[in-house]
Parts: sequence; structure tokens; C-alpha cells
Amino acid sequence: MSIFPRGKIYWYKFYFAGQLIRESSKSTSKTVAKNAENQRRRELEQGFNNVQTRREIRIRQLRDVAEDYLGDYRLRFRGVTFAEYAIGHVVRHLGEKLLIDVDETTVLAYQTARLKEQAAPKSINEEVRFLLTMMGESGDVIRVRLRKKKKLKLPARRKIGKAYEPEETQRMGDISRTSRSPHIRLALTLALNAGMRDSEIKSLTWGQLHLDKGYLQVGKSKTDAGEGRTIPINSVLRQAILEHRARYEKKFKTIADEWYVFPFGKPRPSDPTRPVTTLKTAWKNVRKNANVTGRWHDHRHTLITQLAESGAGEETIRQIVGHVSKEVLRDYLHVRMKAKREALEGIVVQPSAKKQEE
Repeated sequence: MSIFPRGKIYWYKFYFAGQLIRESSKSTSKTVAKNAENQRRRELEQGFNNVQTRREIRIRQLRDVAEDYLGDYRLRFRGVTFAEYAIGHVVRHLGEKLLIDVDETTVLAYQTARLKEQAAPKSINEEVRFLLTMMGESGDVIRVRLRKKKKLKLPARRKIGKAYEPEETQRMGDISRTSRSPHIRLALTLALNAGMRDSEIKSLTWGQLHLDKGYLQVGKSKTDAGEGRTIPINSVLRQAILEHRARYEKKFKTIADEWYVFPFGKPRPSDPTRPVTTLKTAWKNVRKNANVTGRWHDHRHTLITQLAESGAGEETIRQIVGHVSKEVLRDYLHVRMKAKREALEGIVVQPSAKKQEE
């Protein structure tokens, strides 16, 4: 047992199950500090003896648990960027806490703190999901209790995608041709004509483009259904690829299969062995100059809508865009007003020529 002052405030320090506990009593009284230490010991002992998960885990700091969880996550899943982002916020707020001290009140306080930082409710819900998953059985207990109280998830407004109108895609295409970015023209064409995700486009290599056979093959993807899928290259996309390749060969003198189609480099591409990291600035400028509102991901919504309106079957669309289920596919489908109007006009019974003469 150790009581010591820091300024005017007394702190206590002791070891519990091999873990150093050093905390402020938040009091200027040494007697109060001793009582606080005794109470803290009792809390730890009660929590230590009442849980069924491994005891050594329950007394670890959340920061250490998160580090181990992310290490295992990286081995099991290909997409780790969002997990690192979400868990990073959890650790920033709760990293110093012992697992044994995290309860429903802690989770609710975390939600409030993140809302004050103007984080999106959907993001906060995902962060809490990671937190409770990392905690194991004790996290399952908290999840059940919060769900029963209807406080597990914050209400989140569903972000609905859109399908760009033909006039909008035409304007974006025209603007992209005159853009200072050497990437945006082909990237935009791939998104609108192949339905490729942003990460799939940026990681595309020349070896994945088979112009002689008229198709491209997607590499790493967000989903198993998306990885390795083959997409036919239509005439518009083929022309954009040829134009991009001509500029590429002029810049780098040659092309290697393992080189990236969109090479790294600022302000101009300089290293074809590394992929470009972002297209945000170029996309923002194209969108602004074309007077269009929407997200990059809405290009996928647009292609899926166009394919559906052209009469393509669901399975064909899923094979092209790499979706797993029909339910997910339907979230991307936006039948536009023109198509709906034409469909309804199509059922109108026209008067016969004889009746018109009468």
C-alpha cells in the first residue's frame, strides 16, 4: 500500500494480480485517499472473482487488449483500415481503463464523448461494436444489457446513394478530359463502366488488363465475391485505357505487368511500383466544375441502375460488381424517374386506328 502526494492531491499505488494500479484519489486528505485505495481494491477483487473469463485478461488495460485484437484482425481480414480507425478512437478515450472497469456506463459515456466530437452515429455504433467484441464474454453481457435498455445503438440516418443522371455523367466525363490529374479520366471511366470500387481502381496493375481478350480482372477486393472477378471491357473503357497507356508509355518509356496503372507521385506520377494513395482532390475538382453533387461510390450505384434499366439480370449485375447477396444489390438500385415514367406509359392502351377515324 502506498499513498503519495502530487501537488496537493493524494494518489495511491498498489499491485493487483501483477498489474500496477496507480490512480488519483482526487482528494487533498490523506485519510480519504487511504479509504479510496481500500475501496478500489475491493472493487477489483469483486470484479476479479465474479467474471468467468480468464482473470489475467480482465485486469489488462484496454489499450493492450486492443493491440492484440488488431494483430489478430490483420491476420484474418484483408480490410483493416476502418478497424484501425474505429479502435483508434476507442483507445484514445478508454485505453487507460482496465477491462474490469468497463461497464454500461462507460459505453454510454463514450457515445456521448464521441457525439460531442461530432462523430457520425453510424461510426460510433461501429466503434462500440469493436469495443464489446474485444472484451469477449464481458462485452457480450454489456451488449445484452444495453440492447434491453434500447441504448446499444445510436439512431443513425441511413445514407442513401444515388444514380447520376446521363447529363451529369456526360459533364463529369468532359471535365475529366481537361483535368490536370493524369489519373481521373480513366479512374472515372472504370468506375462508371466497370463498377470498380475506389480501392480496386487504385490497386489496379497492367497485368490485370487483358485488352487482347477484352476483359480485366479485379485483384484484392472488399468482399470474397469481388476478388478475382472478371469484367468485360466495353468500347468506352477500352478507348480510355488506350489513351491512358499512351501517356503512361511516354512518361515511363515502357510498361511492366506488375506496375500500377495509377502510379504514385506528387505533384506528378513518378513511381510506377507504388499505387496512388488518393483521388479525392481530382474527384472534388471534377465534381465541382461539373456542378454535380454526390459521392465517388455513387458511380457504382449509377452503373447498377443503368444495367438494370437496360434489362440485365440480377446475377449478371452481381458478377460484374461483385456483390454477395440480392439484398445488398437492391440497396444500390435506383430506378430513375424517366425509366419509371416510360414503364407506366408502356401499359397505356392506345385507341385503335379504326376508332380514331370514327
